This record gives sequence, structure tokens and C-alpha cells, in this order.
Amino acid sequence: MKDFLEKKDVKISVERYLIKAMSNMAMGLFASLLIGTILKTVGLKFGIDYLVKDVAPMAMSAQMTGAAIGVAVAYGLNAPPLVLFASTITGASGNLLGGPACAFIATIVGVEIGKLISRETKLDIILTPAFTIVAGMLVGSAIGPVISKIMWTFGEIIMRATELQPFYMGIFVSVLVGIALTLPISSVAICMMLGLGGIAAGAATVGCASQMIGFAVISFRENGWGGFFAQGLGTSMLQMSNIIKNWKIWIPSILTSAILGPVATMVFKMKNSPIGAGMGTSGLVGQITTISVMDSGPSMYIVVLFLHFILPGVISLIISEFMRKKNWIKYGDLKLNL
Repeated sequence: MKDFLEKKDVKISVERYLIKAMSNMAMGLFASLLIGTILKTVGLKFGIDYLVKDVAPMAMSAQMTGAAIGVAVAYGLNAPPLVLFASTITGASGNLLGGPACAFIATIVGVEIGKLISRETKLDIILTPAFTIVAGMLVGSAIGPVISKIMWTFGEIIMRATELQPFYMGIFVSVLVGIALTLPISSVAICMMLGLGGIAAGAATVGCASQMIGFAVISFRENGWGGFFAQGLGTSMLQMSNIIKNWKIWIPSILTSAILGPVATMVFKMKNSPIGAGMGTSGLVGQITTISVMDSGPSMYIVVLFLHFILPGVISLIISEFMRKKNWIKYGDLKLNL
């Protein structure tokens, strides 16, 4: 059995699944949902209806996002062609059932089962994709409700946090929603499910911005401008595989969220809508919705600039430089395979 698994390139390990495959999953998410969000923002800003009405909705749809995740994960696991192509189905199904995390797990199982079957029978063209799809979808159906329950529980914790005094609420909501944005779950779905609005949504936006801009800035020396924009306007989830290797790299952005959350709730009383709360700086959606909800004139642009961009970058950088001097973060820890 060991020889057979090695022959089929089925190697169960943390390195393969939680680092390599998860890194690819984040790239699939970026190439669909997040690039769609960015294109929609560009379309709205410059009045390009084709981007807003045709391109963005397709790229942002649950099916297409799931399919992109499926292909990305399968590619990362060195799937044979038929397994790779069939993974579009398992990814799409998993994303519909339980979001990116479900698509990720369903695809892994489908791919590994498909690899075991691949080129083993004369009916390869039928059996390989069939086993890949059925195995992946069965797993997706089984874990989808579990992942939904986890998201619901996470949402309940956030809602409890909104009942606290503004200072503590700012800390907990900012940190929790920011963490959700970086994890392979949907911070947007959580905020929408909770109907998170008002100053709680303002704190959530700052928390998400702290994650995205924080990682973009502290990893600039490793990733350059490409990594800066991929994280700053895309998603901090790209760092998830690196976080698994060294969890300390997450400290600067989390502390920044905790610092700026109360500033948003108590000093500037920042507000936002549920759809913008979980987006952070992705496609600048969080900033556009903040300005729309606040409607406080030109001064609001300056506040948004500082709270969502400048301060998250500066504070995260100060914390990370201290940690680099202590050798808690080493050069290469934040490197992305873009």
C-alpha cells in the first residue's frame, strides 16, 4: 500500500495540505472572487458597465469561485488532467455548501481519490472524473453543515462582542472579523449573516484593513509591489500557509486591529454597512461603503486614509520590526509564491 500511494503521489502531510494546498487555495480565491471585486470597483469608479454587470458578477459567483479554488488546489496537489478538470465540480459544490473551507477540503479528498483511480483501468476517462466528483461532493455534503455551524458560532461570538462597551467592542470586533478575513472562511458572509452595521461594522472594517495592509507592508521586502497589491487590495488569506509555518507573523496585524478598533469606535465613531464590514481594503469596497454610509464630507476621506491605510501599515511595521530584531520573524517567513 505504501508503495502504491507513493506511486500515485498521495502523501498525507501538513506540508502538502495545510501549506502548499492552502496557499494554492488562496490564489484561486484571488483569481475569482477578489479580482472580480476589484474589477467591479474599477467599473463603478469609471462607469464601465461591462465590468460591473457582466465580468464582476461572473467572477464573484459562488460557483466560479469554488471552481477556481478546486482547480488551484488540484494543481497544487499535482493532479492528473482528468482529476484536475473534475475538481472544478467538487470545488464549486463545496463552496456552495460551506464556503472556501468546504471547497478546500472537498477538493483535497476528491483529488486524492481520483489520483488513486487514475490510469488504473481501461475506463479511465469515465471512472477517474466520476470518482473524483462523487468522493469530493460526498465529503462536501458531510462537512458543509459543520463548517456552517462553525461560522454561525463565530458569528455569535462577534454579536456578543457588539453588546460590550464601545472600547471593548472595538477591540473584539476588530480582531475577530480581521481574523475571519485571513482564515479560509468568509468574513463577508459572517457580517452579512449578522447584519453587522453601525459602529460595529466600522470596527470590523478597520480590523480587516489592519490585516490586509498590515501584511502587505510588513512583507514588502519579501514580496515587492506584486505582493503588496495582492494582499493590500486582494486578501491577507494569501499568508495563511505562512502563518501555519510560523504563527508569530500574525501578531503585528492582530495587535494593530486591537489598537485601531477602539480608535474607530470611540474617537471617530466610524460606521459601515454589512457588505463593506468584512471586505477591508479588498477592491476598496470597505472604503467606498464607509464614505457612503458616513457621508461626512471631504474630511471623511482623510479619516479613512489614516484609519484604513496609513496607521495599519505604520503600526504593523513598528511591531514587526521589533519582532524581527528579536528573531521571532525571519526573512522569508512572509514570502508568497505568486
